[in-house]
Amino acid sequence: MPSPSVRRPPAAVTPMAFARAIAAAYRMHGQGPERALKKAQITPAQLQKAEARITARQMELLSAAAMEELDDEGLGAYGRRLPWGSYGMLARASLSAPVLGVALKRWCRHHGLLTGDVRLSLTVTGAVAAIAIEERRPIPREVRELGLAFLLRNVHGLACWYVDSRIPLQAASFPFAAPPHADAYAHMFPAPLQFEAPQAEIRFDAQYLKLPLRRDEKALAQMLQRALSITVLQYRRDRLLVPQVRQALAAHPERSHSAEALAELLNVSSRTLHRQLKEEGASLQQLKDEVRLERARELLWRTTRPVKQVAAAVGFRNEKSFARAFRQWAGVSPGEFRRGA
Repeated sequence: MPSPSVRRPPAAVTPMAFARAIAAAYRMHGQGPERALKKAQITPAQLQKAEARITARQMELLSAAAMEELDDEGLGAYGRRLPWGSYGMLARASLSAPVLGVALKRWCRHHGLLTGDVRLSLTVTGAVAAIAIEERRPIPREVRELGLAFLLRNVHGLACWYVDSRIPLQAASFPFAAPPHADAYAHMFPAPLQFEAPQAEIRFDAQYLKLPLRRDEKALAQMLQRALSITVLQYRRDRLLVPQVRQALAAHPERSHSAEALAELLNVSSRTLHRQLKEEGASLQQLKDEVRLERARELLWRTTRPVKQVAAAVGFRNEKSFARAFRQWAGVSPGEFRRGA
């Protein structure tokens, strides 16, 4: 067994098929990929191995070299080149947005100015946000998979960077059959996956759209020096506080009776707790009520306790205030809910 102090080599999970797609982009532009492959330390023999994998760093080096040499950040996916620096321009154009939702809508709209071959859209249905790609012109077969996967990873990575938060995906869909390297998609898009879908799409909690952007021009300039790292690497930190508060309230009701106790549980100050919840469009009292009423619904559904006992069990002072809050939340009284269930 290796010593804990020994650093393991980075995992190679990116499919070599993506490197072959980049080589195909070179051929489409009438050029050879030798310099870029050498920079990424990929030999011609390795390139041809069907099941081979490369590291995220190799993919970053190869992509950056190809985009700069070909002067095409679309890597052959579109009818015209996307000149080197195009995606940096899009990132800068959305940097002044007040919240992530505005930034992403702006980014999708501006992408249409670069190419009309695909149309990106941000939609919200209930609590779920979705970014979808509509293909308006067939993407060349050799680069289609890479083009669609790269574009979704690009916008997802940028969204995470904008708000300095890991945005967990709820689902990812692709309009092609599952490739031989489909297992690699679990690393690129850690979420339930669907192949042979109507279009390429990612879905995530719409709460993230309310987060303010945490970046400025200085941070953007630093990021653009290695911009592709946000596309090929997963963002690790999750700053969204609402789900953390909900989880803490449900798991530790005895330790979350006050803002100070809850803040200590979450390793933040009570001032930060209130401020960040406000930024996310929520309040501590609102979340407390939601968690209590969710618990009340479970008790009404699964037990025969009288409504008065349910009210006391979830922290209401009397049955009347509980009934009023429950009706406002669920649209029916506790008794009507139980009879309807």
